[in-house]
Order: sequence, then C-alpha cells, then structure tokens
Amino acid sequence: MPGSFSIAGELQRMSDTFTIAYHFAFSETETKTVSVDLDKGSLDLIRRTPKPTATPSWTELSCNQCRNCSLTPATHPHCPIALNLVDIVESFKDYFSYQDVDVTVTAEERAYFKSTSLQMGLSSLIGIIMVTSGCRPMERLKPMVRFHLPFATLEETIFRTSSMHLVAQYLRQHHGKPADFSLTGLQTIYADVATVNTCFANRLRQAAKKDANINALVNLHCFAEMVPINADLMLADIESYFTALLD
Repeated sequence: MPGSFSIAGELQRMSDTFTIAYHFAFSETETKTVSVDLDKGSLDLIRRTPKPTATPSWTELSCNQCRNCSLTPATHPHCPIALNLVDIVESFKDYFSYQDVDVTVTAEERAYFKSTSLQMGLSSLIGIIMVTSGCRPMERLKPMVRFHLPFATLEETIFRTSSMHLVAQYLRQHHGKPADFSLTGLQTIYADVATVNTCFANRLRQAAKKDANINALVNLHCFAEMVPINADLMLADIESYFTALLD
C-alpha cells in the first residue's frame, strides 16, 4: 500500500529550513516517503507536529540508556532520538533488511538515486535523525548533515569526516581555542558514536517485528567502528592526490 509521512509535518516550508526527503519504492504500488525538516542555522530537526501523547516504552530514557548519555529521566523522560524515530520504526517494522528497494533522496541542491537493500536506505535516513535530535555525542557529526551524502562508501565517509574534523580545528584556532590537527579527536568522536549505536540497537530490538530497522543501525555501527580504524591508512593511500598542494 502507498504511504507517506513527514517527520516535520505538512506545513509550508520556511526559508530558514531545508528538507531532505527519502522516497522508498518497493514496487509501483508500494512506496513510502519520509521528509525531514532541519533548521538551517542550528541543523536541529524541526517537528511541526506535536510530540505523540502516547509513546512506546522503548522510547523511555531509562530503557537501555546509552552509557555515555548525560541526560536524566527526571528532566528528560524520553530519549530525544527515540521520540524522533518512532514514526520511522513503526513504518518499517514489518520489513526485512534485505528487501530490494529503489531509494530516491531529494535535497535542495540535487537528488540521489540507488537501487539497494532496505537496510542501506534506512541507514542513511536514521543517521540524519540520530545526529539532529539533540544527543550530545551524536551532534558532533552535525556538519555532515548539511552536506549529506546518501549511500556514501567508507572511503567517502572517511574523507568527509576527516575534512569536518580539520575544519573544526581550524575554527577552534580562529577563535583562540586549543586545536589538534591530528585525527585523535575524530577517533574520540566515533568511539562515542559507536557506544550510542550499540545501546540504541538494544532499544530497537524491543520495537522491531522484523530486522530492517535493527540492521540499518548495525550498518551505521559498522561504519562508526571502521572509520577510525581505517582513516590513517586511507588518507595515506590518497596522499598522491594532493601532490600539487604539498609542493
């Protein structure tokens, strides 16, 4: 059955926001569309509809709370990422991760298309939500969302994250703050991200009937594990590309 919904609702888009839309086509008659509205300045996810009054138990902060989470149930009864993923988890809970799907991702600048497995398409979408929902360990990857690249390879991800990290160090230096132009800080970021992914997968296991949502997160976790391990090696492999800049 065709179906679509928007994380941010259907109100008119404003100029200070931008939208990333994921369209999943399983067949000519079975499609799903998820649109995510983001604030251009803060890159925070914007909910234009009220948060659900009835929320599943797996969204409670105390349910498999991440080991590196600084929030407390007294001030945050629910995990902010979980609240923003409820609709997606519900929509895809009856799907298997290996199902074939045509995914079209539309942003302001261009559209992307790939015939792939559902877990790969969901992985990119879930990654956006996790980074923009107010989770401190995850939001250090926020710049990646503004320059979102769906279906990125490991090599592309390493290049983009390394670039993001080095730009951050340049900005820290520009503002008179200590800067570290090694990749040690990037390894710390991804260690925290891996912790969140592991703990959050335990949440999703309570919500899933089939494995599409879980394996989408597993795919994200694999990237989080592989980026710091392979970063130095991959950057050494592409050093020859920078010959003109190194002379």
